[in-house]
Amino acid sequence: MLKIIGALLVLFAGTMIGFYQAGRFAARPRQLRQLAHGLQRLETEISYGFTPLPEALERSAGASAEPVAGLLHRAAALLSEQPDEPFRDSWETAIAEHWPYTAMRDNEKTILIRLGSALGISDREDQMKHLRLALLQLKSEEDAAREDQAKYEKMSKSLGLLSAALIVILMM
Repeated sequence: MLKIIGALLVLFAGTMIGFYQAGRFAARPRQLRQLAHGLQRLETEISYGFTPLPEALERSAGASAEPVAGLLHRAAALLSEQPDEPFRDSWETAIAEHWPYTAMRDNEKTILIRLGSALGISDREDQMKHLRLALLQLKSEEDAAREDQAKYEKMSKSLGLLSAALIVILMM
């Protein structure tokens, strides 16, 4: 009886691990879309609204969903708390704090860090160019993420269940 309960728990755990991994494959394209939307909103605030960067970040965070909203909000808060610090430092700190809560990868992190080094130190037109470049790069990453999702989402679910079944067979 105890072996059966243990086998069921192993099956359940393996299946949940597979579903968790599949969920990360599904979340990555969605989060990239949300990030692109937040950056488009930031671009609009800077170019048309002539909004200062901390306020533009707050407004963009208000129009975004988590985890992107948390990232933008934290960057704005750090920028407001430490106005003498360069924007790049606040941006990188916010990214470092919120990155574990995303399903995004290092490629996207590199794009955002590069963007942060250009924002806040140049004129509005140059910032628009950097934002558009980041948006194009994120669009490319989103396409790749969709391909990964199509390839690996179903496989992750199956692999979780099958590896748990293998462990159960070896236990018996």
